Amino acid sequence: MKRLCLTTIFALLGSLAGAPVHAADSEDEMPDAQKIRYCKRIRDHAIQALYSRDGGTPMKLYEEDGSNGPRIINVIIRHIYAEPKIATPQQAETFGLTTCHEMMGLKGGQTQGD
Repeated sequence: MKRLCLTTIFALLGSLAGAPVHAADSEDEMPDAQKIRYCKRIRDHAIQALYSRDGGTPMKLYEEDGSNGPRIINVIIRHIYAEPKIATPQQAETFGLTTCHEMMGLKGGQTQGD
């Protein structure tokens, strides 16, 4: 009886411990407000890429681990280094924000909370 009780408790605890991990992995679970805040942080990488490019620093890319973050940042950095028409911090910021919104599935260029 004691062994059955312990087995049941461990089985329940094991299933509860695994549940939040799977919920966090789903991209659909991230609310739009969180995506918008994330894209606002991404635009800082775009501006830094512009300054690095203009300063002659070699392109520094992030190691991609399968998540969206490094992939989006790398797309933005590659484009800024390849596109000489992006010449001001405002252009880099706009490009970074727009690209992030598109890649995160946000519609209409939402920028609430600016």
